[in-house]
Amino acid sequence: MQANGTGGQEPEPQMSCRNGESSSSVAGAVHSNGLMPSANNGLPSTESPEPDSSVKKKKRLSQSDEDVIRLIGQHLHGLGLNQTVDLLMQESGCRLEHPAATKFRNHVMEGEWEKAESDLNELKALMHSPSAVVRMKFLLLQQKYLEYLEDGKVLEALQVLRAELTPLKYNTERIHILSGYLMCSNSDDLRAKAEWEGKGTASRSKLLDKLQTYLPPSVMLPPRRLQTLLRQAVELQRDRCLYHNTKLDSGLDSVSLLIDHVCSRKQFPCYTQQILTEHCNEVWFCKFSNDGTKLASGSKDTTVIIWQVDPDTHLLKQLKTLEGHAYGVSYLAWSPDDTYLIACGPDDCSELWLWNVQTGELRTKMSQSHEDSLTSVAWNPDGKRFVTGGQRGQFYQCDLDGNLLDSWEGVRVQCLWCLNDGRTVLASDTHQRIRGYNFEDLTDRNIVQEDHPVMSFTVSKNGRLALLNVATQGVHLWDLQDRVLVRKYQGVTQGFYTIHSCFGGYNEDFIASGSEDHKVYIWHKRSELPIAELTGHTRTVNCVSWNPVLPGLMASASDDGTIRVWGPAPFLDSQEPEGLTECFSMDS
Repeated sequence: MQANGTGGQEPEPQMSCRNGESSSSVAGAVHSNGLMPSANNGLPSTESPEPDSSVKKKKRLSQSDEDVIRLIGQHLHGLGLNQTVDLLMQESGCRLEHPAATKFRNHVMEGEWEKAESDLNELKALMHSPSAVVRMKFLLLQQKYLEYLEDGKVLEALQVLRAELTPLKYNTERIHILSGYLMCSNSDDLRAKAEWEGKGTASRSKLLDKLQTYLPPSVMLPPRRLQTLLRQAVELQRDRCLYHNTKLDSGLDSVSLLIDHVCSRKQFPCYTQQILTEHCNEVWFCKFSNDGTKLASGSKDTTVIIWQVDPDTHLLKQLKTLEGHAYGVSYLAWSPDDTYLIACGPDDCSELWLWNVQTGELRTKMSQSHEDSLTSVAWNPDGKRFVTGGQRGQFYQCDLDGNLLDSWEGVRVQCLWCLNDGRTVLASDTHQRIRGYNFEDLTDRNIVQEDHPVMSFTVSKNGRLALLNVATQGVHLWDLQDRVLVRKYQGVTQGFYTIHSCFGGYNEDFIASGSEDHKVYIWHKRSELPIAELTGHTRTVNCVSWNPVLPGLMASASDDGTIRVWGPAPFLDSQEPEGLTECFSMDS
């Protein structure tokens, strides 16, 4: 590669499990709360089974044991196993929820609004925030109002609006919206405008979900609480998994709860799938298209090769060669829709090529002056403009025909990136910094300041994080919004060669970079130590590109004249792969 000179509250006392006592009342039935209807209004029988004299005296349960029993009881109730819940509560001495909560639940589900309002007075004494009663009452009256309207009882609905909702003096903006529903022509119109399921179990269950957010869990368990905890556990295991690189279904049906979630290293792109040798000199750059179907590579041999990614095998084959770049190709940028590809050369190159990838035709060959150095480029998100520049002080904004739209004087550009707002251009310069430039109002501001030259950088999809290759320092992660250095990644050898790193993997959880020690390094974004060091190249690895659509596919370009395509292991567990020296554990 060319060298470059630059904690929660205690439960209410009355809600602790009553060890050694029978439960006189347990939860009512609501679908969305994990409690299914039953013949007894959704309740397990209030009559306790006859005590078994053979049952030994029960030991005192800890608070965590009591919580688990209630969670299990709620889940079993959701499965309709009411007799089992009866026995569980009687034998443990616990109760699923406070009797007042059970009564409130039943009245809400049966649409007995006056009784439900009366229940609020009893629940008020059990709540951490008694003022929440007003909000709960508002939600109840809103449901009552909508149900009256759906039934065609307009006068009754109007009475609720005027005499009950309005005097609460709560959320007047919402009351104005509710009053507009009086003009709905029919029930279908009402449900559509109110985004409401209509009178019945579904809407009342949703209402109950909202209402119980104001109640302590000691009084009424949150809906589907056990499922929520299990899902959180699975998500935490996934987040801590060193090699997790696929989307995980948010449901529990797709995973086993009997074992911890672990991804094998062999599912990770640590293994050489292909070695592409069509270039006949140093390969300086490679980049996958935004749709992941193609890879473009640029070389010192003056060519750009476009490679097609097979959608089934993920193997690459040569699609076309773009020739004539006399200085060699050191940087490439795909347009947002992948129609065009811009190629830049090294420091002494004053030209820029804009190719139509689909036709293979050169649309624009741009050169403002032979004194220019156009070494970097970035597309505006609109796909109609781009910015380019170099270390001799050029910084231009151009259209697709190479016409100069704007220029910024005195900026020696090393690398460029356009943010998604369509206005801000990030540029690293010879002052060891990254600044933001706005071509619309001609303002600029400092964002990142390093102590050593920034050789290259790239930005995450959400525009929040920047990944920098810093001379003699390695790979640094910056938060662009807070303007702070987040992490320094260890292992990579970075001198004064221009090496390009990348974000990659599912949800951009990983970082990969080339290195002057001939390796490709991969880190989990949260870990400073590499999780993989990939060997196989015999000279400096100049660039790594991770496929943005296929998280298991990665490519690296090297001064050894080859491109290596990396993917999951194609062999049995007993075989050790070529191209993987060691993997480390993630930091705790």
